[in-house]
Amino acid sequence: MPGQELDVRPLPKPDKHPRIFQEFDGLAVGESFVLVNNHDPRHLRQEFELDHAGGYGWDYLDRGPGVWRIRITKLAGTPLPRILADVHAVPGPGEPDAGGAVWKLQMSRRDLDSNIVNLRPDATIETHAGPDLDVLLLVLGGTGHLDTELDVLELRPGALVWLPRRSRRRFAAGADGLTYLTVHRRRPSLVLDVADRRPSE
Repeated sequence: MPGQELDVRPLPKPDKHPRIFQEFDGLAVGESFVLVNNHDPRHLRQEFELDHAGGYGWDYLDRGPGVWRIRITKLAGTPLPRILADVHAVPGPGEPDAGGAVWKLQMSRRDLDSNIVNLRPDATIETHAGPDLDVLLLVLGGTGHLDTELDVLELRPGALVWLPRRSRRRFAAGADGLTYLTVHRRRPSLVLDVADRRPSE
């Protein structure tokens, strides 16, 4: 029943956040529940900010020390569209500690993965087969080239590149480095089957 208390204190730690989000998902817009916990759930609020920024209410009713009670209200039917970053403010490949992935999509409940990657001047990603998913790549800055099985594609700002699943490719940055955005379907989480584990050789 909306407005009721959800006491997560008896739950095992790994079960708490999933149970809270299950309760939140079941609310209609404008409805709320009162979370009861034995500490200030700051990490939980960070998750709400990542996945539901602007779309939830968070009101402390009791602030401990033994019991914390927070009214969590659903303000929007779905997560809200929002601006995640200004790509012009992302560190370029010539700046200190700016190699590799310099930005990535953080939401825990998402269908996509996305990264902004910097290759330092004259750096390469050697020939490899891509993952088992299609990737869309947008060049944001710098120059370089992409070697395919049959030809070479020049990479310049604004180039929108389709990387079919498992295609072979090699990236090489130019003298000013190369910055690009990738977007693809989210990779499934790695699940290990304990029964299938074998000792390392």
